[in-house]
Amino acid sequence: MAFGDCRDDDALRAAWRVFCERLQQAGDQVFKDYNPPAPLHRADAFRFLTQNLGQAFDLALETKDTRFPVLHAFCTPFCKLGSDSADFIYQQAWIDGASVYKIAGNRGTARFLNFTVQGPRPEKQPGTDWPSLHEPFGDIPEANLFGQQLETGWDGSFELYLGGPGRGPNWLPTTPGSRKLFLRQGFDRWTELPARLRIERVGMAEPRPIPTPEVIVDAMDWAGQFLTGLMKDWPEHPYQYSGGSVDPVNVNRFPAEPKGDAAADKRRGRAVANMCWQLGSDEALIIEFDSHGGFWMMTNMGVFFNSMDYLYRPVSYTPSRTKVDGDGKVRLILSHDDLGFHNWMDTQGFERGNVTYRNLMSEAQTVFRTEVVKRSQLAAALPADTTRVTPEERVRQMRERFDGIRQRFSL
Repeated sequence: MAFGDCRDDDALRAAWRVFCERLQQAGDQVFKDYNPPAPLHRADAFRFLTQNLGQAFDLALETKDTRFPVLHAFCTPFCKLGSDSADFIYQQAWIDGASVYKIAGNRGTARFLNFTVQGPRPEKQPGTDWPSLHEPFGDIPEANLFGQQLETGWDGSFELYLGGPGRGPNWLPTTPGSRKLFLRQGFDRWTELPARLRIERVGMAEPRPIPTPEVIVDAMDWAGQFLTGLMKDWPEHPYQYSGGSVDPVNVNRFPAEPKGDAAADKRRGRAVANMCWQLGSDEALIIEFDSHGGFWMMTNMGVFFNSMDYLYRPVSYTPSRTKVDGDGKVRLILSHDDLGFHNWMDTQGFERGNVTYRNLMSEAQTVFRTEVVKRSQLAAALPADTTRVTPEERVRQMRERFDGIRQRFSL
C-alpha cells in the first residue's frame, strides 16, 4: 500500500503541504519589526506560535462540529491569545442557530461570569472600515447573560439553554447566523472557585461521525489560516484598528482620549484601557490611578498581546490583591526585578510589552498617571507609606498565586 492507492491521497497531501507552508509563513512573522531583536522576545514569539499550534486543530476539527459541541478552553497558563487577561478563564463552543443546546453545571464563586452568543463574522466590523480580527475572533455578540442574572439552586447548580423557544431567565436566544458560545470567568481572590460546565445538543442520541477526508482537508485549511492570521494580526491589528485606544508610538502612557469600540465593549460588560511600554534595564514604571469601587483587573502582556507567565510570576492585579496607598491611590510598579514593593508587576526581562486594564460591568473610563524613573530612585518617587514586602512575604504571595491558578484550571 502506498501513496495514490486511496482516491483521497492527492487532496489530503496537497492540503497538508499547504498547511505546512502556512505554518512556515507564520514562523517568519516572529522576526517582524514590532518584535525586538532580543533573545527573550524571539523565543517568546515562537512560544506564542507553538502554543497556538497546539490548539489549532482543537478549534478547526475536534470541537468544530456544532451537532456535537464541546467547551474548549482556548486560553490557559500554557496557551495565550487575543490580549487574554491573566485573571480570566476563556472558553468557547461552536454552535449553530438551528439547534438547541443545554449547559449544565455549577456556578462557582468567580466574581464575574458571562455567557455570550456570537453571531456571524463579517469581513469588516460594523460601522467601521476595520477588517475583522483573525478567526476565531471578529464575530458579533448577539445575546448576553451575566452571572448575576443566572438562576441557580442552593448549591450553585443550574441549567442554561441556548436557542429554541424561550425558557425563562436561564435562556439565551440564537439566530440563523449564531456560530459560537463564548464564556468568560473573571476572578478577584485566589480562593474563588471556577464554574464547572458542560454542554450538549438537546436530542443528541447518535455518536459523532468519524471525520472524512473532506472534513480533514477543511480543518487543515482553517488551522493554517488561523496560525498565519494570529501571527500577522498581533500586534498590528490593535495598533491600526483600535480607534486610538492602543498607541504604540507614545509609550509608557495610556492614550488620553481612547475611542475604541465603545459599543462592543458595552455589550461585553467592560471598559478597557491599554498602554504600550518600553523600559531600559535600569528603569521602572509607576502606574497610578485613584482607587475605586467595582471590579477591575490589570495584566502585563508581551509584544503579541499574550499574557505573561501568570502561573509563576506577579504579572496581574485585581482589587483584593492590591495595596492602596494612604492617599487613596493605587500604584503598580513595573520593573525587570523585584524591588521590594507589594504591587510589583514583573516584566519577565522583556524590553517591551503591553499592559491592559479592564473595568468590568462598568463603562467608566479610569484616569491613569504614569512615570518612568530610574530604579535607584523608585523609593523616592513613591509615598513613604507604599507597602513593601520582604523576600519571605513575596514567596508566600507567589505561592498563593500558584495555588489559586492551579485551582482555576484544575492543574
